[in-house]
Amino acid sequence: MSNHASARRGGDAEPGPYDTDRWWPFAVAAYAFAVAMCGTTLPTPLYGLYQQELGFSSFMVTLIFAVYAVGVIVALLLLGQLSDSVGRRPVLLAGLMLSAMSAVCFLFQSGLPELFAGRVLSGLSAGLFTGTATAAVVELAPRRWAAHATLIATAANMGGLGSGPLLAGLMAQYVPDPLRQVFVVDLVLVAVAVVGVLLIPETVRDRHGTSRGPRRLRVPPSVRPAFVPAAMAGFAGFATLGLFTSVAPSFLSEVVGVSDPAVSGTVVFAVFGASTAGQLLMGRVGVHRALPWGCVVLVAGMAMISSALITASLFLLVAGALTAGAGQGLSFRAGVTMVGERSPAERRAEVTSALFVVLYVAISIPVVGVGIMAVTLGLRQAGLIFSGCVALLAATTAVLLWLRPVAVRGGGE
Repeated sequence: MSNHASARRGGDAEPGPYDTDRWWPFAVAAYAFAVAMCGTTLPTPLYGLYQQELGFSSFMVTLIFAVYAVGVIVALLLLGQLSDSVGRRPVLLAGLMLSAMSAVCFLFQSGLPELFAGRVLSGLSAGLFTGTATAAVVELAPRRWAAHATLIATAANMGGLGSGPLLAGLMAQYVPDPLRQVFVVDLVLVAVAVVGVLLIPETVRDRHGTSRGPRRLRVPPSVRPAFVPAAMAGFAGFATLGLFTSVAPSFLSEVVGVSDPAVSGTVVFAVFGASTAGQLLMGRVGVHRALPWGCVVLVAGMAMISSALITASLFLLVAGALTAGAGQGLSFRAGVTMVGERSPAERRAEVTSALFVVLYVAISIPVVGVGIMAVTLGLRQAGLIFSGCVALLAATTAVLLWLRPVAVRGGGE
């Protein structure tokens, strides 16, 4: 948990501008986080339908996905520290507005320009939300839930990301016009989140306004011993998530022979569901063990995914997705916890955003590499090379952590 969150709950702490015994602002912030993340992954199982309607290639899918990540990274780099200056609530509202604009682009799309615009807007929304919402959920947590605040923040993130493909996949299977109706549902969810965020209290007391302007994200020296291994493990895990949220439907249809959008949406949901389960395990495993062991589990998951690509086995692909997702969740929560625990109160969103810059670079560049390799080598071979690279990075991180463990203050979360 962050130093700021701990300080404000101490017996001698100065009363804040909000009541830390109230549960509903905390729930609203987590809901808004989940809804914003849900909107970013809604198109995943729909790409096959867009390909049929618009006639573009699988490589174009990776480009559409990549511009989303570009939007995230731009927002994180330029505005990652903004909520530390102007407050959490204005930034959350801006992120929700961008999410709604993205849904409108998809709702009225007539070709690739709208798809690209929708993904850029979605990326900007996610970039505003990741660091800000993580900080807001932790700061709004009631005293009795303080020990689990980081878990709930990361679970809202992963749960939202996983819910998008599941919702869109099921609607693509069972409603007559999924390419539009799913985004109507998304707009309703966003509208509810906007109303909720308008009602929650502001948690940033010392607001400086926007006069400082965008600045380069920096990681304080005291945070770097935790930040570097967290970023390495996170890169491996988020590269895997990027693979499943972009080209997993292509793997299923072209390699495994399953083109049902409900199945592809469920497989992607399984990855994020397993990630949430992995996060829950961290409390039992402990922070200092969770990061290396999460990497080991991720290596095992990539081995299963490689076997699935070789044998065209749906069972092995799902097993690999579940295993890799659990490893990613275990290491992700440990990394976010360690980084947040060391971050100065006034720079929490900035440092969290810096970590997410690394994670979203991981979600984009490797996936584009898979798309390029798929054109020249084929989708199966591209997936095998990708799996090997992720496994190597995760294994290297685990070895480094065992050789040089990162101490955790207080030994807890």
